Amino acid sequence: MPPILEVKELVKKYGDFTAVNRVSFDIQEGEIFSLLGPNGAGKTTTISILSTLYSPNGGEAYIAGHSVTKEPMAVRNIIGVVPQDLALYEDLTARENLAFWGRMYGLAGRTLETRINEVLEQIGLSDKARQRVKTYSGGMKRRVNIGVGLLHKPKVLFMDEPTVGIDPQSRRAILDSVKDLNKTGMTVLYTTHYMEEAAELSDRVGIIDHGELIALGTQAELTQQVGKDETLILHIGADEDAEALAKSLKDIPGVLQANATDHEVTVIAHQAEEILAPVVGRANERGIKIHSLDIREPNLEAVFLHLTGRALRD
Repeated sequence: MPPILEVKELVKKYGDFTAVNRVSFDIQEGEIFSLLGPNGAGKTTTISILSTLYSPNGGEAYIAGHSVTKEPMAVRNIIGVVPQDLALYEDLTARENLAFWGRMYGLAGRTLETRINEVLEQIGLSDKARQRVKTYSGGMKRRVNIGVGLLHKPKVLFMDEPTVGIDPQSRRAILDSVKDLNKTGMTVLYTTHYMEEAAELSDRVGIIDHGELIALGTQAELTQQVGKDETLILHIGADEDAEALAKSLKDIPGVLQANATDHEVTVIAHQAEEILAPVVGRANERGIKIHSLDIREPNLEAVFLHLTGRALRD
């Protein structure tokens, strides 16, 4: 069965800056596919090209067989988009927002009213549908934003960082709603810089950095790239020299990599517990206080660190 979405060597440039550099991947119908990468990696630009908002400088993409560059209207009819920035009118109620965007999709009359009621039920806001959006919490606004993208029953839903800036309870509700939508057969392209979200949701993950897709596969396939190595994370004070500590750790036997991030030093080793004592000793020698530490088994963040030499949170 051919993929419902095919991306072939996409390129997007802004002057001398290349935001997306020869990105290629495909998504099967009914799959949740995540683009995982730090801020500025090219995730939103990729979504914008696929949703026909931007034209690429090179490459092509097809959604359900339709070219995003040559058949933009056909593509728009079969995709739903949940943008990172809220696209809502805050002086209108949730129902009024859905009615406005539904008419933009070409829905009207009883069909529109039915879809509004169905979507309000899906996003869990039926009882608050007549309240103005400006009275909503950030998480509730995010749910209305998702509802707008669902009104016309798209075949493929693009969700660009839908949980940024919301509380844990609302984040949980959104992740559960993504899984529920997928159970109905909807194909989802989800972008995030949260490793935990990609790990929980995705059938496959594409890791993107500096506009390039640097790894692609299931979580099991990706973590095989770092074998059974473990990650030791040292949390240090804001005034401590993380970079200097990281450099000083690299000659300790058993340390494979040591990298500095904001207030943290991340160390990769075959067995984290075996290098724990000498690592802490080296920090003490340099007068650096370790506030806390974590040991993590291979995960997507370790893959990113392995491939790029820096933490996903950068």
